[in-house]
Amino acid sequence: MALIKKHVQQKVEELPQFKTLEDAIKFFESNDSLDKKDYCIDEIAKFEGAGSYLVSCLAPSHTDKYLSTKIASIISAMNPQEAPIEEIMNLLKLDNAYVRNLGISILRNFGDAIKYYIVKFLIGDDRDLRIFAINVLGDVNFHESRDMMIELLETEQDINVAMTAVDYLSEIGEMSDIPLLESLKKRFVGEFYAEFAVDSAIKSIKG
Repeated sequence: MALIKKHVQQKVEELPQFKTLEDAIKFFESNDSLDKKDYCIDEIAKFEGAGSYLVSCLAPSHTDKYLSTKIASIISAMNPQEAPIEEIMNLLKLDNAYVRNLGISILRNFGDAIKYYIVKFLIGDDRDLRIFAINVLGDVNFHESRDMMIELLETEQDINVAMTAVDYLSEIGEMSDIPLLESLKKRFVGEFYAEFAVDSAIKSIKG
């Protein structure tokens, strides 16, 4: 008796087209399928204002790493003038090292476009934001990083902010920066922490 081979037609699900960002987000959040979410990320990116939502998707620690990497790639390709840079910078405050590294890679692609935000934090009254801006400068390390840290150190009166900059300057500083570093020991006289940090930075710069 001959066997009859049956041809089973596979049903391919047609994925929806979206008229609004809200509809695309709703579909993304209501589906657990990786393929559907993957498709939906591309659709979300087509809408104005999608950047903020996509950045918010990177923050949760449970977000799939494949999707996170794809989202980061899409954000990196955005026009820096339209990208939510301050929200991306906030990713660097998270405990999740993987997400922080994604944030750093995105900011590196934006280059000088992040300068405004860093300067905004550096000249502000919030000590924690000044420290955060220094950390961004150290992580992204674009060509003006050293100059901006030097400018900050010329007037900074908060020891924690100053020593954060000194720590990074130990990696990117030049011999001409040593007199400024030495002056910090006078500005923060009696502070062992400052003296130790400055001496370590100078030693590192001298090699």
